[in-house]
Amino acid sequence: MMANTALLFVVLVAAICAAKSEYIDYNTTHRIVPHKINVHLVPHSHDDVGWLKTVDQYYVGANNSIRGACVQNVLDSVISALLEDQNRKFIYVEMAFFQRWWRQQSKAKKLKVKELVNSGQLEFINGGMCMHDEATPHYIDLIDQTTLGHQFIKDEFGKIPRVGWQIDPFGHSAVQAYLLGAELGFDSLFFARIDYQDRAKRLKERTLEVVWQGSRSLGSSSQIFTGISPRHYDPPDGFTFEINDVSPPIQDDILLFDYNVEERVDDFVSAALAQANVTRTNHIMWMMGTDFRYQYANSWFRQMDKFIHYVNQDGRVNALYSTPSIYTDAKYAANEQWPLKIDDFFPYADHPNAYWTGYFTSRPALKGYVRMMSGYYQAARQLEFFKGRNESGLNTDALADALALSQHHDAVSGTERQHVAADYAKRISIGYAEAEGLVASALASLVNQRLSSNVINPVKGFQQCPLLNISYCPPSEATLANGKSVVIVVYNPLAWKREEVIRIPVSTGEVFVQDSAGKEIESQLLPLSNITFSIRKKYAKAYIGTAPSGEPKYWLAFPVSVPPIGFSTYMVSRPKQRGRISTMSKEFRSDGSTNNSIEVGQGNLKLLYSADEGKLTQYVNSRNLVAASVEQSYSFYSGYVGDGKDTQVSFTVLRGPILDEVHQQLNPWVSQILRIYKAKEHAEVEFTIGPIPVDDGIGKEVITQFSTTMKTNKTFYTDSNGRDFIKRIRDFRSDWDLEVNQPIAGNYYPVNLGIYLQDSTMELSVLVDRSVGGSSLVDGQVELMLHRRLLHDDARGVGEVLNETVCIADKCEGLTIQGKLYLRVDHKGEGAKWRRTVGQELYSPLLLAFTEQDGDNWLHFQQPTFSGIDSSYSLPNNTALLTLQDFGNGKVLLRLAHLYEVGEDKDCSVTANVELKKLFPNKKISKVTEMSLSANQERDEMEKKKLVWKVEEGFNEESKVVRGGPVDPTKLVVELAPMEIRTFFVDFNPLQTVPAAEIRVAM
Repeated sequence: MMANTALLFVVLVAAICAAKSEYIDYNTTHRIVPHKINVHLVPHSHDDVGWLKTVDQYYVGANNSIRGACVQNVLDSVISALLEDQNRKFIYVEMAFFQRWWRQQSKAKKLKVKELVNSGQLEFINGGMCMHDEATPHYIDLIDQTTLGHQFIKDEFGKIPRVGWQIDPFGHSAVQAYLLGAELGFDSLFFARIDYQDRAKRLKERTLEVVWQGSRSLGSSSQIFTGISPRHYDPPDGFTFEINDVSPPIQDDILLFDYNVEERVDDFVSAALAQANVTRTNHIMWMMGTDFRYQYANSWFRQMDKFIHYVNQDGRVNALYSTPSIYTDAKYAANEQWPLKIDDFFPYADHPNAYWTGYFTSRPALKGYVRMMSGYYQAARQLEFFKGRNESGLNTDALADALALSQHHDAVSGTERQHVAADYAKRISIGYAEAEGLVASALASLVNQRLSSNVINPVKGFQQCPLLNISYCPPSEATLANGKSVVIVVYNPLAWKREEVIRIPVSTGEVFVQDSAGKEIESQLLPLSNITFSIRKKYAKAYIGTAPSGEPKYWLAFPVSVPPIGFSTYMVSRPKQRGRISTMSKEFRSDGSTNNSIEVGQGNLKLLYSADEGKLTQYVNSRNLVAASVEQSYSFYSGYVGDGKDTQVSFTVLRGPILDEVHQQLNPWVSQILRIYKAKEHAEVEFTIGPIPVDDGIGKEVITQFSTTMKTNKTFYTDSNGRDFIKRIRDFRSDWDLEVNQPIAGNYYPVNLGIYLQDSTMELSVLVDRSVGGSSLVDGQVELMLHRRLLHDDARGVGEVLNETVCIADKCEGLTIQGKLYLRVDHKGEGAKWRRTVGQELYSPLLLAFTEQDGDNWLHFQQPTFSGIDSSYSLPNNTALLTLQDFGNGKVLLRLAHLYEVGEDKDCSVTANVELKKLFPNKKISKVTEMSLSANQERDEMEKKKLVWKVEEGFNEESKVVRGGPVDPTKLVVELAPMEIRTFFVDFNPLQTVPAAEIRVAM
């Protein structure tokens, strides 16, 4: 035995001595082999633009005690690795990071990177500033952040991204498929997270890759090939190669121990065959990377070089460096028929008791701030257009960048750490400050153009009140001594006329309101509630650093009439004679001693409350003869158990000529004010929740419920990113037989615009002012989650409890939230008009700007109002102007949207026409070019390149899809079919007259 061992040792020594260790030229040539399994290795790094660290901390590699991640290193390292071998490839997604890196590169480095992009080694995928969330953003924000990234890529590299890459968002929306996919010109979309039950079924049936039709209205004209990862967005087990990863590398040096080429090739082939068994065609994709990888890129590329070389020598499967674009082309060339997917991929659960639905509501203050600033940004962009864009002066760029970052799937989603949430808010605040200056300057410019020449002092600027929601507005609270008046400019960013009521805090009841013609406007005074005083005092100090110097006594409410994309002006003054003052609201308090009902509302809408309990009981509209039993309650979830029903503490009614208010204190930390405006037919519910008490050791998720007697058969409807409404059925999924293990969380859906119920005769609709989670857990009932404060981490990566606090000086307490809901009941089929119209008004509220003037100087107005469009024109009521943005050099980006789905409303779900000449009455249009949604390619070129995917038989049945036709160069009228959004570059001729024949239209 000893002799045999000695002999074997001698043979091994001889073999080693005879072998040579030398340079190996790895063959990584790109090739696709038709009759083999082709393994597309797609190198990528998923780089969150904020999550555990802020976006800049991630970029520079700061705060590494939280996580060792440095995106700057990723990009430096990847570029160097790509330059070493022309066969290597890499995809990059988040332009917020790449833009930061690009600014710091030398001209020589930029030329080399451009060569990598032009050769296809480096490909931009998705291409927005971030990988946005799909549950909680508004669709306009998704368009804007994507456009910002796509324009950067187009300007710097002349490239157009082809593929969507939404690998990490926690569920996927229908709007993502058709609007942020097909309408961008994307040929495919890839993601990783779907419900664990859904994935199991798709793995079994080989339906992980589908053709997704997200829009019922646009159907096959806006569908997209969609690939779902069979696992997460990382490689198969054993194939991760960051410098500290534990996967065994290929050891191919014969002189070293642990030579393992054959073993590792077998591992590769085994993993490839396993994935091929759940995938159609002979092409599979391996996502070679995960979060913040490739900080030392050679540790990945060295191993992939070896695998490609040795696997292809082995010959059982074919491996290649690839990108999602190459993979998409290979799938298309296979000429396969694919299953059809409709609707969306919500809600998402990764385990039986782990539904990712609480984040629909998480961080409601940030969600509300993002939504408010988004609407403000749209208005500021319009005023920037009217004033003329100034690249070096005040502009909207900083706000655009901040809002783009905040759409990230760990930003507005609320799934980031607290200090990161504060960073997003700070960036928005900085952007707002600059945009606020622009708005003030633009309004002053427009106003001064319309002041009579005998006005001595032109307006120099306007003050705005970003804290108006907490009743803090210094210019409106002025004492108005010595004959001074407060002038309010009310700007309307929508392209239709608006009749609304505005409310401002005032310090005296001796005021009256006039319009710009000097006509007195009826107004109403409402005393500020104790809750309002408390929030104002506390949060104004938190925001501005000091407590407000004085306190207003009243809200002053009065109606305004504002033209499309324009403004009206109003003046608040002290009266010079008795009798000319606002009407003081009359107060009624219930002592519970009567069984009579209390009626609230001065117009068509009336709500009835029980006098003994002060609770809502009836909804009555005398105009359309709708009458319904409606109740509202508040409660909270703790863990998995509903608990904590509200108990009425106080009930007060304020009545007046403009509106009625119902003030209710439900418990020490939940209150609400319900408003019914005389001229409106819906109820506005302003809730105040917090600080949520946790001294009992229980975290709480606060909900409100609107209950009716409607027979809704488990069915309700929620919006997709504020756009299409999707039918939901409780405890049901259309794609698989749902195993119900979480009857509450498993039935929650994101709500950005609203939620509604219907039965055979009526509809109940509730609209929201920010993203929330919502459901109908009981027939006839709408439930919305409004606030969350928890004491335990959910073990889903963030490693921090969702326990938001506000600190002033050394005192911290739980966050208080104030928000609004809007309630209406209609006959069945008649609620859509209200949802769509009011939905637009909520997203784009009237913008108020204030200035103080002496006496009646303001009455020297040449024109009482301003409108940026033809004074006789308004957009059709089923359309909206989404974007009016100065792109410089006489070019404007214009987006127009149809607001209704096919069949949604009997009057409004029809083709609409928008007259461009009347949108720009003072400019001469020389050219109109229709573009893709992100304006990075002409629409007709996009359509020519579109891949037409085959769908399995039985899925092709649909009615004819209607699209708006080409724009006639003479008439310049844009047609919009239901749910269509059309994007144009409009060029203007600086000359005042341009013959119609010279106007060109590119379609």
